[in-house]
Amino acid sequence: MNNKWPHLDYLGWRETCSALHLYLQVAGKYRLAHTPWLNHSWHATFYVTPNGLASSPIPDGPGIEILFDFREHRVVGTSGEGRRASFELGPSTVAAFHASFVQLISDLGGTPKFNGQPNEVPNPVPFAEDHRDRPYDRDAVHRFHQALVAIDRVFNRFRTSFLGKSSPVHLFWGSFDLAVTRFSGRRAPLHPGGIPALPDDVAQEAYDREVSSAGFWPGGGGIDYPAFYAYAYPAPNGYRAATVRPDAAFWHDGLSEFMLPYDAVQSAADPDEALMAFLVSTYEAAADLAGWDRDLLECARGGQPRQVRPPDAAQAQQTHSAGDNNVERTDGASKGRYWLVVDGVEAEMTYSRANDKLIIIDHTEVPPALRGRKIGERLVRQAIEDARREAFAIIPLCPFAKAQIERHPEWQDVVRGAKR
Repeated sequence: MNNKWPHLDYLGWRETCSALHLYLQVAGKYRLAHTPWLNHSWHATFYVTPNGLASSPIPDGPGIEILFDFREHRVVGTSGEGRRASFELGPSTVAAFHASFVQLISDLGGTPKFNGQPNEVPNPVPFAEDHRDRPYDRDAVHRFHQALVAIDRVFNRFRTSFLGKSSPVHLFWGSFDLAVTRFSGRRAPLHPGGIPALPDDVAQEAYDREVSSAGFWPGGGGIDYPAFYAYAYPAPNGYRAATVRPDAAFWHDGLSEFMLPYDAVQSAADPDEALMAFLVSTYEAAADLAGWDRDLLECARGGQPRQVRPPDAAQAQQTHSAGDNNVERTDGASKGRYWLVVDGVEAEMTYSRANDKLIIIDHTEVPPALRGRKIGERLVRQAIEDARREAFAIIPLCPFAKAQIERHPEWQDVVRGAKR
């Protein structure tokens, strides 16, 4: 077994998984009741730690933190006054867990008042009334925690290459998924709601901005295996048909999301890079098709220990220093391209020629090493200048080129169909 990426068998531990999901909901409901609302429900989540899943401080009484310790298999509470209380995780009922948790909060000087109804599960039973016996598979919980630690590491590395608004890497106890979300900075259409056992206003607040999100489920909710997922809201045209990596990734019609089975990552030669390929390719599909301002939102490289990211002023200087490199063009009877080589790395923009007076820009590719240096904008600008000089029009079919042109009203004179 790969120690960093353990084997997970959802069907073998699904009853324990279901119990753990509900136990986390009990603690999550307590946190929700006492923590001021933070955008997109970020105030209610848990975080992966070397020992398990932690709440971070909850502003109740002296201040309380809850840890689900998956090494010692206990629920541990600590308070700002130095008090500590705990109880064992093992075979039990949800009602018994609920009673133990209420007592733990009382012992820590907190106020154990919170909503007692589960969310986002079929046929919810109030916690205090759920007396069904539930197993607890310690080995399976330990493997699940090992997987969360590995996934959290990759998710956090993925997060470092984005300069725009991004969520923390956190676990939602409602849907029981570890997630990380990027935002374009634009408002989104009102979400229709309709998520089972979740108030519509919570879903609508969570999705009131345009997002590209990815995460991990241990299983359940329509799939009988652990898997990674990715989606965009609102999903741009062509998103479901986008090419994503690695080869095992696919579009799930029932869930309307890209999926990548956990087993495909766990068994890969380099699991970290297999997962990173999924995260990057699904994000790029969403961002390009929706016309996100990627030059503004991304940095040229992911975060590295002890390496400070160059500020925008330094990137602007890099862009200026790259000005000595000329944009080149190859123009054929039916196809053509613009390209620019900077520091040995090539960026390109391709087009198709409809006739002597019209080109269609169909693709722009700026490698990660050149991101944040406005290289893509220079390629589009050169096409605009050529169109004016040679008296042809442009149709920007490529989402990146279209977004660049929309940000420059002064370029509209050469765009076919633009309002003038």
